[in-house]
Amino acid sequence: MDTYEKIIGLAKRRGFLWNSFELYGGTAGFYDYGPLGATMKRRIEDIWRDIYVIGEGFYEIETPTIGIEPVFVASGHVHGFSDPMTVCSNCDSAFRADHLIKDIVEIPDTLSAPEIKQLIDEHDIKCPQCGGVGMFGEVFDFNLMFKTTIGSGTQRMGYLRPETAQGMFINFDRLFRFYREKLPFGVTQIGKAYRNEISPRQGVIRLREFTQAEAEIFINPRDKSHPRFSTIKNTVIRFYPASRQQNDSDSDSDGVIELTVGDAVDQGIVAHEFLAYHLVLTNRFLVRAGIDPARLRFRQHQPDEMAHYAVDCWDAEVLTDRFGWVEIVGIADRADYDLSSHANHSQHDLSVVLEYDTPKQVERIVIKPDMSMIGPLYKGKAGKVLAALKNLKEEDLNGDEINITVDGEEIRIPRDVVEYETVIEEVRGENVIPHVIEPSFGIDRIIYAALEHSFEEEPVRCLFCWDRVPGNDSRRLRKRLMEVYTGIDWVENAEIHKSYGCKTIRILKDENSAEIIIDEKEEKATIKISDGRFGSLSVKKGVRDGLLYIYRVPVSEKTGVVARTATKEIPLPGTIIRESGRYVLHLPAEVAPVQVAVLPLLTREELIDPAIKIVDILRRSGIFVSYDDAGTIGRRYRRNDEIGTPFSVTIDYDTLDDGTVTIRDRDSMVQVRVQVRELAEKVHAMMRSGFDSPIPL
Repeated sequence: MDTYEKIIGLAKRRGFLWNSFELYGGTAGFYDYGPLGATMKRRIEDIWRDIYVIGEGFYEIETPTIGIEPVFVASGHVHGFSDPMTVCSNCDSAFRADHLIKDIVEIPDTLSAPEIKQLIDEHDIKCPQCGGVGMFGEVFDFNLMFKTTIGSGTQRMGYLRPETAQGMFINFDRLFRFYREKLPFGVTQIGKAYRNEISPRQGVIRLREFTQAEAEIFINPRDKSHPRFSTIKNTVIRFYPASRQQNDSDSDSDGVIELTVGDAVDQGIVAHEFLAYHLVLTNRFLVRAGIDPARLRFRQHQPDEMAHYAVDCWDAEVLTDRFGWVEIVGIADRADYDLSSHANHSQHDLSVVLEYDTPKQVERIVIKPDMSMIGPLYKGKAGKVLAALKNLKEEDLNGDEINITVDGEEIRIPRDVVEYETVIEEVRGENVIPHVIEPSFGIDRIIYAALEHSFEEEPVRCLFCWDRVPGNDSRRLRKRLMEVYTGIDWVENAEIHKSYGCKTIRILKDENSAEIIIDEKEEKATIKISDGRFGSLSVKKGVRDGLLYIYRVPVSEKTGVVARTATKEIPLPGTIIRESGRYVLHLPAEVAPVQVAVLPLLTREELIDPAIKIVDILRRSGIFVSYDDAGTIGRRYRRNDEIGTPFSVTIDYDTLDDGTVTIRDRDSMVQVRVQVRELAEKVHAMMRSGFDSPIPL
């Protein structure tokens, strides 16, 4: 079982992700978020909003998930948003053709359909479904948009949006006025998008319905410096430039180089400051969301895969166990392509005026069409004819006729219906189409990557325990397994010694050591640690059924020992047995779906009542709390470790005596005691700055 299977198994079992429509057999490309998954998703989206909406001041808008056809004609999706598809003639399964040759060509999506078909045939590619060879048909383009109709009667054509961006572009003029007609400004949107993927066989990596978080930042095309670039220019990022993708042997790390973004801009690796600034924001967000920086890189698009209109494009990619490097964010300078295209198709001016520092005297042509003749001659097209005439230059007006194009039709206008003159005007600015910087985040892929990067299967550290076994030979010893949680994470080897009247377990590692002395006669045990700390342990029921039962004395705060017995024999003396593992999600506290678990030590009324009150205290302070009193305390710790709960609060008999509780850290398993009255503040501090954070004054 690989890491992907373990994570998906955990996600389904614990309520992160479920296959959609399971009751009816399901279908590929759709997942439901369960209670924990939906909560985690909202937390990641809130981190994104914290960075872009609050941190950058980019307001969020919300637009329909269905768009009318002209929008997607202008954006290029109707005619150009497709993937190469081929069908196996043996089993009738459809496949994305370029994925069939991904092990042959590094960037197969740059190839034409005939080139892909040729490679499939030359390399005898097998059908992934039936194993047939030479069974693939021609490669053709398959449009990925879901088509629909809007309304009854005329039934206007529409599509489910393939991205959230277009809703922001077509609202540009209103947004520009909202931002008081000043550049730069940004707008954000988080929402569903839809792509009718040909063969989504990569779980949550490739979905037909997914969540995008996108920012569109409209900037001055004449000035792409960033006003706050100096604050981030020393940030180091793992770059994978296009130049190093041609020859990975140049580096010991597969072409990846670590540079400050300031150096990356100075060396021309990143096109300009504005784009570099948003690479840093992307890096910050991903790390906060739980992505391992060592398994994150920013890959630059190569010239043959970059859109013709783009200035520079980068993908944030994460390394996964099954799928290798996977794109989770795209950051691009899209120039003026989107606004220019919508302006051309809608015949609506989306340019803005950039004011000069001082006004300029310029010469320009003023065209004066004869409206009394234009209207009758061109009727319904008169408005578009006038708009086309105003864009003509002086050389276009020389001759007996004036030629213009309206809606693809060439129109000839008699010269005598149009007059023009040259005037000198004072101009305070110029009209330009803003350029767009677009960071586009795939939230679902980020969630999976955060789960995988935080996932760990930790071995359980177990110690020997000697105990009496009933029988003729009362001195006969038998080795049994006992789990011991001591907070000693450096345990590797144990030496077992026997002396008169007691048994001793010594744990040695370098200069550190611990010693557990079990005294059956006095029914007590002592633990000693190399730094001189020690505390007493009581034997709750002594030797029973051949097993020695040890429990921590409530008044002791030094040992932190919780022990339980088991019945499996230890095969070799003097060795730590790693019998089983615990699954742990080391999610950041602000990402974990459950922030605190409240656990009474025992299911007794005197402990349950104060535990319920503590749950209420924490919830009223804004902390998401889970209450659990089923099973042993060790099992409850495990359950919460598995879903990434960073802190567990245990209520024991000390709580009744002195008003303190134990806070256990998920990652280190270290425990501290805190007054109940300080608990909420302490947990908030830990969530912000880590387990060792002091309580704020």
